[in-house]
Amino acid sequence: MSEKKFYQQKMQAQLDEWRAELDKLKAKAKSAQADAQQDMHKQIDALEEQVADANRKLNELADAGEEAWASLKTGFEASWVSLKTGFKEAAARFR
Repeated sequence: MSEKKFYQQKMQAQLDEWRAELDKLKAKAKSAQADAQQDMHKQIDALEEQVADANRKLNELADAGEEAWASLKTGFEASWVSLKTGFKEAAARFR
């Protein structure tokens, strides 16, 4: 398996995990008090947007040729770090 394909599969699996985590966060938000719900939904919406953006970038990586994917990977990883941080912050806040 090529490095590109392995990387794509690994990142897709992480995106799938984060989508599942978003579902859990949505369930927690439903059971929260009204004032907390609004804040939780804002954070969930922001995370959903970041997941969608990461998915678009992952698709760009998939469509890129072997030579171009390395440069796209750098931009993708910057977005990835931001998304990972967002999930850590949400998990801490939703406890």
